[in-house]
Amino acid sequence: MADTTAESREKSRRVGALKALWPFIRPYRTMAALAGVALVITSAVSLILPIAVRRVVDGFNESIHLLDQYFLAAIGIAGLLALGTGMRYYFVTRLGERVVADLRRALFDRVLGMSPAFFEKVMTGEVLSRITTDTTLILSVIGSSVSVALRNVLMLLGGIVLMALTSAKLTGLVLLVVPAVVVPIIVLGRRLRSLSRENQDWIANSSGKASEALLAVQTVQAFTHETQTRGEFAVATERSFDSAQQRIRTRAVMTVIVIFLVFAGVVGVLWMGARDVRLGTMSAGELVQFVIYAVLVSGSVGALSEIWGELQRAAGATERLVEMLGAEDTVRDPAVPMALPRPVRGEIVFDDVQFRYPARPGVSALDGVSLVVKPGETVALVGPSGAGKSTVLHLLMRFYDPQSGAIRLDGIDLRDLSRADFRHALALVPQDPVIFAASARENIRFGRPEASDEEVEVAARAAAAHDFIAALPMGYDTYLGERGVMLSGGQKQRIAIARAILRDAAVLLLDEATSALDAESERLVQEAVERLGQGRTVLVVAHRLATVKRADRIVVFDQGRIVATGSHEALVAEGGLYARLARLQFTDGSLD
Repeated sequence: MADTTAESREKSRRVGALKALWPFIRPYRTMAALAGVALVITSAVSLILPIAVRRVVDGFNESIHLLDQYFLAAIGIAGLLALGTGMRYYFVTRLGERVVADLRRALFDRVLGMSPAFFEKVMTGEVLSRITTDTTLILSVIGSSVSVALRNVLMLLGGIVLMALTSAKLTGLVLLVVPAVVVPIIVLGRRLRSLSRENQDWIANSSGKASEALLAVQTVQAFTHETQTRGEFAVATERSFDSAQQRIRTRAVMTVIVIFLVFAGVVGVLWMGARDVRLGTMSAGELVQFVIYAVLVSGSVGALSEIWGELQRAAGATERLVEMLGAEDTVRDPAVPMALPRPVRGEIVFDDVQFRYPARPGVSALDGVSLVVKPGETVALVGPSGAGKSTVLHLLMRFYDPQSGAIRLDGIDLRDLSRADFRHALALVPQDPVIFAASARENIRFGRPEASDEEVEVAARAAAAHDFIAALPMGYDTYLGERGVMLSGGQKQRIAIARAILRDAAVLLLDEATSALDAESERLVQEAVERLGQGRTVLVVAHRLATVKRADRIVVFDQGRIVATGSHEALVAEGGLYARLARLQFTDGSLD
């Protein structure tokens, strides 16, 4: 019984899925109203046309002058029909494009602000499928199917009324066919909705696999994994095709049944009407009028059966979009955020922080970490891989929230601040530098969009990036390609460092920022970082201890805990984990 109730609630939610589009349509009510007016005009004119035809047929033997008037009236009706149809197309199509553009923007805005925990569960390719494929389905519904459906509903209801006024007996015969047509629409429509959603799921799955493989295409090729990757994509694509094939087959069966029943009913009614004309109980014009209405009604029923399938697909797409738009983020800004005092001093406090990544709830990434970084201090975080060093930076950027404890910037808990507010005070150089498909200048200016060309160049010089940028074909205006394919690993890193330097933030975060640099570039960047660090708080995560020897303080992490703190010399003298790491890295026998 509980399962049945749950199933009922699920079906109810699906049927009402398209209602979720109303907030996006509401701002354009005037446009929708104008489309509705045009819709009513075209439907009314279409229903008047058979009456004009009847007058022509029954008045064929009347005077030529009267006959001319009938045909002129028919031309006028046709002109009105054309005008109304053009208006309906314009307003409905424009409304659809506008709503879908807003929907895509809202979805992108929503996803772009989600914390990394969201992307641990949802692949980027799947998100792109929602923004493209699913919204395209909704566009076809808003921009076409809904207006066509409403028009056919008006034609159906109006046609039935006018049929009854023309001949109640023949209308009764026609209505006997209606239940036979409606039942397969309802039964097969439910099956069609389920198949449509399954089809869209597999399309999103294949998009996700394609995106993942193409973003890592060099790794795929380097490990000769092309065959397996092609196979995985082919499986997802074939599953998508199989579900689409079932959907197409179901829709085709529904179309065959509906069209046959509709036209069989029309033929039967026409036969009865022809007999009434022969008996003199109905005029030829009335029969023609009734037949036209019957054709309009049957055509409306057939069109509605087609449109029903489209609505089912759009309902599935809408459900998926609504789920993504309504996805709960684990990291949220407070309803009334506090303001971070300016200028930012850069004091950082970790107070007994406990944190586990959502994907690994059984493993403590940070276990009771307490750390105070004074304004203007340079602190290096070292330790083996997985010790929790980069996690400190992730939490300081508030990509995640700790399960317990607090993280404060200038004495204010990050959870009491707007993320956009306090992140302006931070500049991050990640371990894997991100290069956008833009020019070298725009990549650096990403750190501070309002910066001048001169400021961009100064930042590039400070990051030891000016020389190689100037040597590019178009200098700073050279397009770097997707993910910076034109650059070496070290060049990408220096672009990322220049971006952080240009940001001119109070707190600088370096996550293995010099890991991809040669010895000379590392020395130049290290000098630039030291100059930049004057008067700023700097947190440096590094495996290469040579890069952190001159830090004000070194904090050693192991298994999510702080196990030692001090200067390079003091930690070497103390022995323990840091001294062991130092012995492994310095091959000249000196620990200085």
